[in-house]
Amino acid sequence: MNINMGSADRSIRAIVGIVLLVLVFVGPQTPWGWIGLIPLATALTGNCPAYSLLGIRTCKKQ
Repeated sequence: MNINMGSADRSIRAIVGIVLLVLVFVGPQTPWGWIGLIPLATALTGNCPAYSLLGIRTCKKQ
């Protein structure tokens, strides 16, 4: 699995994922917050499947 996300992209996805997961337990408490697992997982792995399909890389060349 290749890393195709830069550090800024990963940080933003991690924050969005955590915020969405928090909404499951605090606030409106809707199950839609579980969608936060997707950006959190892509931030932790550094690989976005959509970026791979579209040929996008936000990280510096290795």
